[in-house]
This record gives sequence, C-alpha cells and structure tokens, in this order.
Amino acid sequence: MENLASFRISWGLLLGHLLLGCRPDQPKVFPAPTAFSVDIPPPGLGFPSLPWPSDNPATVEGVALGRQLFYDKALSLDRTVACASCHLPNHAFTDTLVYSRGVNGTLGTRNAMPVFNLLWTNRLFWDGRSPNLRDQVVQPVQDPLEMHLPLEEALSRLRGDAAYRERFGRAFGDETVNVERFQKALEQFLLSMTSWRSKFDKARMGQATLSPAEQRGFDLFMREFSAPGSGRPVGADCFHCHGGALFTNRLFENNGLDSVLQPGYQVVTGLPGDRGKFKVPSLRNVGLTAPYMHDGRLATLEEVIDHYDHGVVQSSTLNINLRVQTGGLRLSAQDKSDLIAFLHALTDSTLASNPAYAEP
Repeated sequence: MENLASFRISWGLLLGHLLLGCRPDQPKVFPAPTAFSVDIPPPGLGFPSLPWPSDNPATVEGVALGRQLFYDKALSLDRTVACASCHLPNHAFTDTLVYSRGVNGTLGTRNAMPVFNLLWTNRLFWDGRSPNLRDQVVQPVQDPLEMHLPLEEALSRLRGDAAYRERFGRAFGDETVNVERFQKALEQFLLSMTSWRSKFDKARMGQATLSPAEQRGFDLFMREFSAPGSGRPVGADCFHCHGGALFTNRLFENNGLDSVLQPGYQVVTGLPGDRGKFKVPSLRNVGLTAPYMHDGRLATLEEVIDHYDHGVVQSSTLNINLRVQTGGLRLSAQDKSDLIAFLHALTDSTLASNPAYAEP
C-alpha cells in the first residue's frame, strides 16, 4: 500500500507538471531564426559597401514576414490597398499611374518611387522627409491618401491573426506584435530587394557586349556638356547626377521643371536654397518605371531626354550643371536614340521574375 500511495503521489506530481506546461498563457518557444544571405553584387560592379543595419540582422523568417506584410491589403482601412498595389513587380516596383490611388480611389500627389536597392539609399520620399527606411515604412499605412489606417489598428489586426502571431514568433522569438517589429520586418524584406543583373552589368562582368547604339549612348551619358564652338564632341552630361554603380548621386536636385518652385527638400532643411529640389532617382530599370519625374509629368523616355535637351527652366536653385547648358544639349535624333538604347540596357529582367520578391 505504501508503494501504491507513493506511485499515486508521483503520478499526481507528473500530471501537475504536464498540465502546468500546457497552460494556454505560457509563451510559445520558437527556435532561433535562420541567417538570410542577401543577394549582393560582386565587387567588380562598384557598388558601395553593404550598410545593413546592425540592430536588425537579416533572417529568413524576418524577410518572409516583411514580404507577407508588403503584399497584405489588410493593412489598409478598407482592406483594398497593399504596399504592392503602388509598387508593381513588373514595373520595377513602381506604379504605371501618374499618381497612385489609395483607399476609396483617393488620388495621391506624387509618382510612386521604385523600392529596389534601398540598401544603398539615404533619405526616403521625393522630398526626403523620412530619414531612413524604418521610419518610412509606417507612413503609407497611416497616410489618408494611401492606406489610411491608424498604426495601432494595423497592429491590432495583425495581433488578431494567429498565422501572423506565428510569423512574428518565428522572426523575433515570441509572438509579440509591436511597431518596432513591424518596421524591422518590412525593412528586412525591402533591403533584401537588390537589382544588379542588367545587360550593362553583364557587359561590365564580361558576360555580354553592348550593341553599337548602346555603347554610343553610354559614351554620351558619360560625356561632359560641350559648349558651341568648343570643338569637343556633344555630351549629354547625365553622369553628374546619375553616375556610379547606383546611377544616382543620392542627393536632392532641382532639374529645371518649373519656374515657380514647389517646396521639395526645403520641407526637411528649411533652407530657401533647397526649394524645388527633389530626390535624384536611380536610372536602373528606368525603361520600366514610366511615367517620370516626381509628379509623373513626362510619359516617356523620349520626353525626358527632350526636357534635358531643350526644356530646362532656369531658376535660382537649378542644378549648377544644368545652368551652364545655355541653348540646350544640342542632341541629334541619333544621339537621343542611342541614349534610349543605353537606358534600356539598364533593365534587370530578373527583378520582376525573382520568386523571392513575388507575392507569397
């Protein structure tokens, strides 16, 4: 009887431990997330060093969560608009509209910018009002012209979804859903989207050859403006703002669109000298990202080249390189055709077809 009593006590203790271990309020334990390998370009292409944020290491689970959030329309007020609604994979993650439409068909005020190679960018939005990507990702969710959902309501929707709680747990170790983790997950996914496999890149790596027209266009692109009577070949003088491996100087410039200037970068700095200046976009994949300029006013690459050839409007904050081009660039029809051929050689067709960036 003594042994039987001892057995009953032991079994009771074991059962108690098991029941306590199954309590519904006990946090679920997740394995450590898996390190994610970012698709970075080879050193020979001249990209800057990899500035990944040290407090948000890339993980397979974090990138997957960010991807899910990027494509989820539940993060908008009426559940009809996702980040991807205005950043379409087939158009290098831009929109084909002059201004994107938000919830209830609300029209925006700026042309959607591409969201690849953000790993090498600095301030975000055309006017630079976001200092970094982590700050930027929460703004469209709350913007009345875009997704128009209070951030706390967005988080509440995620907390109420068991599948999302599981995803947050896998990415961050437990099922807590908060603003910081929301930001970090989107940051991981967006920073993972790199583009460096255009024909131009392949030519740089000795894997392809530019056509004669593409090569002439590249030469024009990289050649300084030559004043009439200088005896030097005509140059399109594009490289000052769009040079280097990124095809952007990552600065804010006034490119001569208007005489009456919009605030632009002045909203950030408060300086009169920054009025009319907007973020210089990368020309990578530019053949896919029409319409062009911060307000989408130019529909084609031909219109863009015509603007720089003879349409630049003088103003007090105009980029210095455009000021000296009195009388325009004087590009011939062949020059323009060659420039466009080169710009299309900057298209990376793998960006749209990469399953890692597609809707999950």
